[in-house]
Amino acid sequence: MPDTKSSPECCAVTEKQATQPHKRDLLKRLNRIEGQVRGVARMVEADRYCVDILTQISAIRSALDATATRILEDHTRGCVQDAIRSGGGDAAIGELMDIVRKFVK
Repeated sequence: MPDTKSSPECCAVTEKQATQPHKRDLLKRLNRIEGQVRGVARMVEADRYCVDILTQISAIRSALDATATRILEDHTRGCVQDAIRSGGGDAAIGELMDIVRKFVK
């Protein structure tokens, strides 16, 4: 199991659970995104102009993509790297590629 204190770019894994090294930042981002989604709902309720709503949805998607990229990077630098070092690299790389494929669709 990696030491998350000495290397902030890794995630400590225990049976498919991971300690996120950037948890505080991730939670701030997700709370901001949640607020944006509520704002879009209010815009729909208020019959706001479609383009304004779509612009906000685009911003939400970008924020989610940035959050996912941070988690993906942490996973690669931590979980995948540790798996490779311990001989489980093929499975970890396969899992990584599966999730990357979901993002590029």
